Amino acid sequence: MFRRQRLRISFDIDDTLACQAHHCAVEHSRLPDFVHRWLGEPLRKGTRDLTRELRRQGCSIWVYTSSGRTPSYIRRWLLLHGIHVDGVVNSVRHNHALTARGLTNAPSKLPTAFDIDLHVDDSEGVQIEGQDHGFRVVVVRPDDERWAQRVLQAATEVRAQLARQQPLRYTMPAQRAEAFSS
Repeated sequence: MFRRQRLRISFDIDDTLACQAHHCAVEHSRLPDFVHRWLGEPLRKGTRDLTRELRRQGCSIWVYTSSGRTPSYIRRWLLLHGIHVDGVVNSVRHNHALTARGLTNAPSKLPTAFDIDLHVDDSEGVQIEGQDHGFRVVVVRPDDERWAQRVLQAATEVRAQLARQQPLRYTMPAQRAEAFSS
């Protein structure tokens, strides 16, 4: 018997989830400023609502960064904003996966190595790597105010594609009547 497979979505950090205030609007926080100064990274506006909606749709939320930030730092930073992630891939874990596969002409990210169905990034270069290496990427620019809707649309398209390709493993969630807004 097959179980419903959760769509696994990963997010880049720099200029995707963590944007400087002059690049995009940032999430309001109830935490004191000194806590955020300690962490040093503002969270992009709409991230909390987006991750809640993706979770409601049954998605698994991951972070995939080519930076050296530790998984514990990333988890703590997002938890302070009320966001739980199911997995973290940093440069160390990424390099280990590439080495295990014997890849010499390696992309900067390889979401398929971690069963990630859709990656969200600000880099068009990562999108090109996705085309070359067979992984799905949705590009969102730091100044795009409709970025969350783009991610939700891409998740819907990937889910539909997977449901057609593997109907026993993937199913489409029930649609909600109200619209999502960030």
